Amino acid sequence: MKSEKKLQKEEGFLEELDLLEDEGKEDYPGEGVSLRGHGNNGEDAGWGASRQKETALGREAAGSGKRRRSAGPYILTALGCVAVLLLIAYVALAARQMKKEGNGGENKETEEDSRDSLQAGNFSGTYTQEEVDTMIAQAEENARAQEAERILEGLKENFANGDSTALALRSFYPDEIVLASSGKIRFYPILDSLQKNRYLQENLQMMENGELQYVEDGQVITHKGIDVSAHQGTIDWQQVAQDGVEFAFLRVGYRGYGEAGRLMIDEEFENNVKGSLANGVKTGVYFFSQSVTEEEAIEEAKLVLEQISPYRITGPVVYDLEKISDSGARTRNLTVQQRTAMALAFCQTVADAGYRPMLYFNLESAIALFDLTQLEDYDKWFAHYTTDLYYPYEYKIWQYSEKGSVKGIDTEVDMDISFEVWD
Repeated sequence: MKSEKKLQKEEGFLEELDLLEDEGKEDYPGEGVSLRGHGNNGEDAGWGASRQKETALGREAAGSGKRRRSAGPYILTALGCVAVLLLIAYVALAARQMKKEGNGGENKETEEDSRDSLQAGNFSGTYTQEEVDTMIAQAEENARAQEAERILEGLKENFANGDSTALALRSFYPDEIVLASSGKIRFYPILDSLQKNRYLQENLQMMENGELQYVEDGQVITHKGIDVSAHQGTIDWQQVAQDGVEFAFLRVGYRGYGEAGRLMIDEEFENNVKGSLANGVKTGVYFFSQSVTEEEAIEEAKLVLEQISPYRITGPVVYDLEKISDSGARTRNLTVQQRTAMALAFCQTVADAGYRPMLYFNLESAIALFDLTQLEDYDKWFAHYTTDLYYPYEYKIWQYSEKGSVKGIDTEVDMDISFEVWD
């Protein structure tokens, strides 16, 4: 952080925020969910792909020259102006009354006359319009300075608590989603048209073993789950079930990062699907996509349907399209509309086959990489690795950790909770 830089206390003080972000601050954990990479000579991929954020939407508060203002300054300005006008009225009436009394009581106004004069604002004989304008301008300036001081003190406290720039700003913009992406701070309005979740922060419980639960009326309503791929190696599903795992997402396959985009089957899928079903673990599946056209997304969906057809899969079939930071990634130039169209194509193909489609997101991909208004019909699986409930929209599954530990699995594993019971 550059100590010589001081945030301005007037309009434009938010322009300095990028400097704070660029000097050693990381994107807020949970927006930049870092999932483990699935390397396979450049062609493998997985939920572990680390993400540098891109976005095609939103208003930028850093590096763009635009200034952000909350409603606070305008409220204080209005109150200041009212106070000034009342002061002017009081002084003017007092001056006129003293003048009349000094003339031997001649032309004294009655109390009612004075009140009528006050209500009519008839003070032209005491202050000129220029003086009134000057006083109002001063009141506005003072109000802005006070609001700026309040915000700066709040930011100072947040930064002292170790918050990143995006996190520090969030309490000042309750009607917007503040996102740190690609070295910038971006603001997205919370859309009334999208369904909201009703999860309450006080109902979350973090257990001593690091597992997360959600409680209502003293009862745990969430269900313990994991998601796995070949990266977890050979899994002892009997021990997994004995450790209380109720559901699991299994990777069916993936498309490679490279230009060819080869389709690959996960090496452990067959073992995992047989093991999970044999031990009573409710099972869903996902495909790690790197499609660049709707046709490729449909091709991926058909591959998944082919692979799961021999088994009784009752859980969701998930489309997982993540941003890959590699400059050679085939998906690097996709637009929001292209990603959205591919998600729709995958989900419709799955639904037509009688399965339940689902979409996997983190904060950035949900807000900046897809158009959620077109995806309302499909359930969401949300990846967010902190325990705050900042994301406002509806989701059914929460992937809350990539460093979990479960019996029967020798490696770290992604941990999930479901807010609903699976069939």
